[in-house]
Amino acid sequence: MKRYKFIIILIGFVLALGACDVTDTVPEDAITDLNFWKKTDDLKLYANNFYTTLSSPSQWLDNTSDNCVTNSPDNRLFNNITVPGSGGGWAISNWSNIRNVNYFLSHYQTVEGDEQEIAHYVGEIRFFRAHEYFNKVKTFGDVPWLDKDLTTTDEELLFNSRDPRKFVIDKVIEDLEFAALNLKLPQDVENGRLHKFAALQLLARVCLYEGTWMKYRNLSGWEAYLEMAATASKQIMDEGNYAIVKGNAPYMFDDYPLFYRQQFIQEDLTSNQECVLPRIYVKDKLMHGLSRQVNETGWGISKDFIESFVCVDGLPIALSPLYQGDDSLQLEMTNRDPRLRNMVDNKNLPYYLDGSRPISYPATTVAVNECPTGYMASKFRDPVPAQNEANQTTYDWYVFRYAEVLLIYAEAKAELGTISQTDLDLSINMLRARLDEPGVFEMGRLSLNPAEDPLALVDGQPRYGYAISPLLYEIRRERRIELAFEGFRWDDICRWNAGVLIENPKTMLGMVVNEDVVERYKNLFGGTDQFEGRSFYEFTDWDGADKKLLKVYANSSRTWDDKLYLNPLPTDQLSLNPNLTQNPGWN
Repeated sequence: MKRYKFIIILIGFVLALGACDVTDTVPEDAITDLNFWKKTDDLKLYANNFYTTLSSPSQWLDNTSDNCVTNSPDNRLFNNITVPGSGGGWAISNWSNIRNVNYFLSHYQTVEGDEQEIAHYVGEIRFFRAHEYFNKVKTFGDVPWLDKDLTTTDEELLFNSRDPRKFVIDKVIEDLEFAALNLKLPQDVENGRLHKFAALQLLARVCLYEGTWMKYRNLSGWEAYLEMAATASKQIMDEGNYAIVKGNAPYMFDDYPLFYRQQFIQEDLTSNQECVLPRIYVKDKLMHGLSRQVNETGWGISKDFIESFVCVDGLPIALSPLYQGDDSLQLEMTNRDPRLRNMVDNKNLPYYLDGSRPISYPATTVAVNECPTGYMASKFRDPVPAQNEANQTTYDWYVFRYAEVLLIYAEAKAELGTISQTDLDLSINMLRARLDEPGVFEMGRLSLNPAEDPLALVDGQPRYGYAISPLLYEIRRERRIELAFEGFRWDDICRWNAGVLIENPKTMLGMVVNEDVVERYKNLFGGTDQFEGRSFYEFTDWDGADKKLLKVYANSSRTWDDKLYLNPLPTDQLSLNPNLTQNPGWN
């Protein structure tokens, strides 16, 4: 049963405590600087407000990427973004969290209490500042670093130029190192509250991002960041007592296990060894709607993502004799990495319970407002009926998951050229081991010298726009699959300098539509042809193989522009502050 002792998020708390007049009278009916900043509970109350900035359930976390095909062309992927006149993530309101963090850091010193307790909450606040700035760097690149509570008289700072991203990232790392040193251990804090290993995981994430961003743009010094990423992730692996968990998968058809998917629909993650930090939901207290919403996304999974899953022998589909082709979804899933059938809707994936027996849809609806590609993402769909009522989902959400730690470690070591087979066995192969089906098969493990995937080339050119080793290619594949729909893919495309990925035509294609598929859908949907006369689609002959696939955007293609790695600054801010400059390509 889910424990009820967890962090309470207080959304209405007034952070701008310094807005009142300073007098010798302490108001009895208001919170001011005169009656706040006294005890450690004041620090805790203040810090609670920032927890809403952490990751939360959403069905759209990967919809801007090569994993998904939305029912209308994504503005970024189709280069339809225009420079905003105002807002755009750079408005005053977008900096309020940073101001509020700095306000805390300039006022907490008057609190009396246990020094370790005080240091913990200072660690929380510095974690949140790092989190805010990391997101701003990913969005805009260079940004002004502010480490004091600004007032309207601080004109020099208010009208300063942007600081270099490396300077800001180094400040982010300082904050996270402080947080990791001062935050308590998980067992010493309330469920859902920040702790040492959460800070280390964000530190590892930041360092991997910046190290690879620099490496693939030929900027010197990238090695130091990747060393920090490897060190931070290994510390979690050695000290954190986390593990890759094989779910008990109670919902299955005829030996059709769902070990992987079961990890994402668990009512209680607080004692799950794969969960580094949960976002906790409780019936009638705090709920979300993800289980229902994953069936109403208006986007589908791309053919390119489907083809990225290896077969159970660990070989890619272009090399494995086990691959059965794609003339039907069931054939396409046969002998494949079990995560495919765990996260993509299919006739053996239970949808809801009829009494005590799970039942499922016999086929995925191919529709603009539901799933335009025929491949529906069902990673977060719970078969229990109550979880699929509007905004009634109560299973917990991973803010930080241990699988990411292992992936960071493997990638950082591979990028540095120091990875060993032992490193792979401690990381990637732990993820593969979860997929084993006892008595049926053992999922193929990754070795230091994997075979080169022919699909690493697209139209004769390296998929990423540059050549990488087969091992690094497989590590990136593993990351793409394991973390799919959790919000990592766009960041990965950016840091790898790999926007060319979205030019691959298969990133806009869906399922095969042959005579058998059309007939099957007719039989299942009252004789109606689900594919005939749809102007939204273009049925595309593929690879000269007399094979038709759904093409979601008829008569469309995509050409990447490097300016899309960063957002433009709004024109009003450029006018207000002449020291600001626009990001490359947006002038």
